[in-house]
Amino acid sequence: MKTELHNLSIDERLRLVEDIWDSIAADQGALPLTDEQKAELDQRLDIYELDKSMGRVADEVIDVIKKKL
Repeated sequence: MKTELHNLSIDERLRLVEDIWDSIAADQGALPLTDEQKAELDQRLDIYELDKSMGRVADEVIDVIKKKL
């Protein structure tokens, strides 16, 4: 299998990875959340609903992270 994969171009391999990821994402029941994960998501949603903060623009966050590296 490894040899067969190396026969594919980079673009073809990336497409394969994307297709695999999409198939996993489409199966919502495949990776159920733990109780802790559900609680964390509920807490984050509660906080959002209280202050309606839209957060920050991704580019700003990325710039901050890059400056810390």
